[in-house]
Amino acid sequence: MKKNNTIAIVIALVLLVIAGILIGNNSYLSTLNDEASDFTVYDTASITKLFLADKSGNQVLLRRTDSCWIVNDEFPASQKMINKILYTLNRMRIKMPVSNKKSDGIITRMSSTNTKVEIYQMMPRINLFNKVKLFYHEKCSKVFYIGNVTRDNMGTYVLKEGSDKVFIAHLNGLRGFISSRFTANPTDWRDHLIFNEQLGNIKSLKLEIYNDPDNGFIINENGRYQYTMSRLNGQPVEFDTLRVLNLMSSFNNVRFEAFLDDIKPERRDSIINSPFQQRLTLTTKDGKSVSVTTYNMRANADMYDYSEEDINNFDDMIKDPDHKYALLSEGNEFVLIQDFVFGKLLKPADFYSRDYHEEVPQIYYQELETIESY
Repeated sequence: MKKNNTIAIVIALVLLVIAGILIGNNSYLSTLNDEASDFTVYDTASITKLFLADKSGNQVLLRRTDSCWIVNDEFPASQKMINKILYTLNRMRIKMPVSNKKSDGIITRMSSTNTKVEIYQMMPRINLFNKVKLFYHEKCSKVFYIGNVTRDNMGTYVLKEGSDKVFIAHLNGLRGFISSRFTANPTDWRDHLIFNEQLGNIKSLKLEIYNDPDNGFIINENGRYQYTMSRLNGQPVEFDTLRVLNLMSSFNNVRFEAFLDDIKPERRDSIINSPFQQRLTLTTKDGKSVSVTTYNMRANADMYDYSEEDINNFDDMIKDPDHKYALLSEGNEFVLIQDFVFGKLLKPADFYSRDYHEEVPQIYYQELETIESY
């Protein structure tokens, strides 16, 4: 009987210990969840504005409108970037708190390198049991700081405004850090869209070619999906209808690769004042015109096994085959474009002629013998 009582007591003690551990873990997890709410936004649809500012003097205001997000109340925002930060705010979690011993050093570093994040949401003034919500208004709901990445590059230090407790945040499913998603550089948030026109909305298309003016052309709409085409000297072009239709239907979602804000003004002016390569102008039926003027870009020396001296000596010969500089009429923006995107839009008038036959490179069996196999 005493043996049975002893076993029962031991089992009871073990159960109490397990219960204590579970309660402690639940309490710890509950505390982390409460602290995570200082950084996580579960209802991203309620976000109206995001303000980010860093110690380098960069700052950006992202604001939601009825149709899109805008950057600094001036430029359309990249929807891809907006989706990424909203996803991050919704899914970021607290991995662990930083020990008090290390917090002071991290806060000191964060004081010189951080990004301040302010989140504004539409929130109810009255919220009864999370069921009845009345009198919505815009409110700054969260303010926190994004710091450096952890040593293993698997987390990011975050600090709530007014707190002295640092946490390590991470994104579930991401092997990396989230600090780069909170950039305060306005350029990083801007949309790269140049053309976004449907075929039925295009009135005319004009291509000018500096070194080959006779191969420039203008295409005008002449009825529903009916077009006329002529060279810039007025000579009509007997064009291949399918090729022209393919061209005119290629202006939906045409984008450039990057802004070139880091180029020195004197270098930018030198490029813009040099002879251009092509100028493409699209005019819509409502009278809006957008043009892109392209300039050759010098090839990267390392990519082609040339020295910088060689590139400088043969600047007229060695051009980057994949990229061009471009000047946009809207905003006078200087950007980088890809030949992969624009190559098909900048073909000369001869290409659209009915009697045009594209040369296909021939490879003879003697040449095949010299090609190495892998």
